Amino acid sequence: MERLKGVVIPMITPLTEDDAIDVESLQRLTDHCINGGMTSLYPCGTTGEMMYLSVEERKLAAETVVRHAAGRIPVFIHIGAWNQRDTIELARHAAQIGADGIGVVTPSFYQISDAGIIEYYRSIANSVPEDFPVYLYGIKQNAVNDLTKHVCEEVAKTCPNVIGAKYSFPDMTRLQELMTVQNGSFDVLVGPDHLFEAVCAVGGRGVVSGNAMVILEHYKALWEAIQSKDFDLATRIQRRTNVLNAVMCAVNNIAAYKVILKNEGVIRTSKVRRPLENLTPGQEKELLKQLEELDYRQVLI
Repeated sequence: MERLKGVVIPMITPLTEDDAIDVESLQRLTDHCINGGMTSLYPCGTTGEMMYLSVEERKLAAETVVRHAAGRIPVFIHIGAWNQRDTIELARHAAQIGADGIGVVTPSFYQISDAGIIEYYRSIANSVPEDFPVYLYGIKQNAVNDLTKHVCEEVAKTCPNVIGAKYSFPDMTRLQELMTVQNGSFDVLVGPDHLFEAVCAVGGRGVVSGNAMVILEHYKALWEAIQSKDFDLATRIQRRTNVLNAVMCAVNNIAAYKVILKNEGVIRTSKVRRPLENLTPGQEKELLKQLEELDYRQVLI
């Protein structure tokens, strides 16, 4: 069973000028991340504008990444949707197209009890083969519902394919609680980038980072330093990425990623799906200017 670790990329979803999925740009982005030394791809997540894409668009994006990656690195598809029916449809589709696993955000917008979340996750896990990996996903600041140790423990207890979680709220106590699920065998990956080194130092498996998609070299170096337990170097690189990430996330991080990737020729447009907001021309200019002033391609060694 494939497992997530290291630097996992929650890919943006490139769009054409007429607001369709830009398949060619998505293929180039796949190569960009693989050639940059990233460890796994994770399309159709929060950074991929998941809730603003149709089920068919999400299937197209998933198929494009799985086929173009062609087994070079693992591809896990985020399949959490607005309702259980669509989520199960996307989960089964991911298994059918040969993805390596899936991630599933908690039910969103409406408040659901822990019992309801447990039943939801069991339904998703049981809809795919029992050897098909499933990662739970908590981002309470967006989804309303939180991911607790109790929920993870109860789901993993009855669903052997539920093997870990991505937790995207900056709570080190909760992250360490999740690491104790299933007697410590439960994988935990962090969403907030500034906690990457710290979480790995206490047993976490890695980070799911949209920023890494843009500054690949820094995250590759940071992961290598963490693996070699050179925490003096890791700390210096972590602090460097924190500065760069603050610039990229100052206004609208998804739009900023697209502006930078377009500027570098990876994708063709910087359009985001409405009602998300594109950066203004002035904001684009200021973003690129600040990154150049920080010599953002220069990696600490």
